[in-house]
Amino acid sequence: MFISQLKIEELTKEQITQFIFEGMEDDGQEGDCILVFGNRSLHRVKKAAQLYFDKRAPVILVSGSANRWPEGATAEAVWMRNHLIKMGVPEDKILMELEADNTTENVIGSAYVLQKKLGLHTVKRILAVSAPFHMKRCYLTLKTYMPTWIDYTLCPDDRPLGQKHNWQDDLQTEQLILKEMHSIIQYTKRGILLDREIDL
Repeated sequence: MFISQLKIEELTKEQITQFIFEGMEDDGQEGDCILVFGNRSLHRVKKAAQLYFDKRAPVILVSGSANRWPEGATAEAVWMRNHLIKMGVPEDKILMELEADNTTENVIGSAYVLQKKLGLHTVKRILAVSAPFHMKRCYLTLKTYMPTWIDYTLCPDDRPLGQKHNWQDDLQTEQLILKEMHSIIQYTKRGILLDREIDL
C-alpha cells in the first residue's frame, strides 16, 4: 500500500501510531547542521540548544516567517534565534531562514540558506528538530526536496504531551495528529510529497 491510498477512517489507533511515530527516533549521529522547523515553540528551541551543546552539529538553522502571526509580529526564525541566544548559543552559530510559511517552504528555503552559507555540497547529514507528531511530515518533505546525498537524524522535541506513548491521552493532541495524517495523505495525492510504499 502507498501513503496516498490510506484512509484515516479505516486505520486503528495502533496503525496511526506506527505511521506517525515509528522510525522517527533520534539515532544519536552527529551532523553538519541542526534544522529547526518553524513555530514559536520553546520545546523545539530547547531541543536544538541541547543538540548544539552536546556537539552534535556546529550550527543551528531556524526557519519560519511571521506570516502566520498577527501583523507586526516577530518572524518565527527571529523568535527562535533570540531564545537560543538567551540559552547561550553564540549568535554567529545561528543561521536564519525568514520566508517560509509552511513545512514545504521550511525545507526549500533552508536549502537556499544552506547553499549560501555553507554550500549544499558540504552538507551530508541534517539533524531535524520539530514536534514528535510533525516529524514524519518533516522527514517526507526533506526527502522530497533536499538533495539526495543528504541523510537525516530525526530529533523530536521533548514536550510532555504528543509523544508516541501518550498522544491519545489529550484530545487536542489527538486532533493535531489526525490533521497531520490528513495533510500527509493529501500532499502525496497532490504530488507535493513523494508517494511511498508503506507496511501497516
